Amino acid sequence: MPEHRAAVLGSPIAHSLSPALHCAAYEALGLRDWHYGAFELDEDAFGAWFSELGPQWSGLSLTMPLKRVVMPLLSEVTPLAEAVGAVNTVTWTADRRTVGTNTDVYGLVQALRSVGVSAPLESACIVGAGATASSAVAALAELGCRNVTVLARSAERAGQPLEVAEKLGVQARVGTLDEHAVVMSAQAVVVTLPGPAAGEWAKGLHVSGRPDGPMLDVSYHPWPTRAAQLWTSAGAASVGGFEMLLHQAAEQVRLMTGLQAPVDEMRVAGEKVLASR
Repeated sequence: MPEHRAAVLGSPIAHSLSPALHCAAYEALGLRDWHYGAFELDEDAFGAWFSELGPQWSGLSLTMPLKRVVMPLLSEVTPLAEAVGAVNTVTWTADRRTVGTNTDVYGLVQALRSVGVSAPLESACIVGAGATASSAVAALAELGCRNVTVLARSAERAGQPLEVAEKLGVQARVGTLDEHAVVMSAQAVVVTLPGPAAGEWAKGLHVSGRPDGPMLDVSYHPWPTRAAQLWTSAGAASVGGFEMLLHQAAEQVRLMTGLQAPVDEMRVAGEKVLASR
């Protein structure tokens, strides 16, 4: 049988869970002719590397800083990825046309559903305004939410998620990171701040009574985060970024191989890697 190759690309890449997740899927599915690797590539190196890929390549997983860089190089970008402004998955059609997809949104939706979030939502809060916040807007829109508050250090930082919200018909406003009452009253909270920044934010988070909705903190190691601990102690549900990573990878496996991903086996493999760190 012909060889199929796939890989995760980005910089830094050393701590990516993608190889463990995808290789576990291949093993469980009996795909012995599929191989998944990891390549450290930045914006300057990516274009030349991408242009030289041969017919054995079936899929790419992209992390920062390549999710935007790849878009003009593709034959097609799905409407969702276009709206979010980020592609994290590249696949090839039978005639070798390249298709860019965003499975981060799918991963976020599944993670939120795992703690009881369902449509329709009346209100949600996103803490942070980076690239993940844009995917979070799209995920909340898929769950029926039409009113989102984005908490950021400044309004200028929230331009990208606000643009995504406008494209998807979501009413969005920008608030400051110290608006704890908004966080407490939201039907769903998504914390997208990177680890150190999230820790600093959580130090000032005032949790009084039981929050109105569950929290997804996209950080996943170490877990639980300070914010998740506060949420759980107050009697509300919380889930970490591993659940998002797991399901976005499972959707990538489905898109790349055409087979339903073995989520349970992938979960075991990912948790094993995290336990060793």
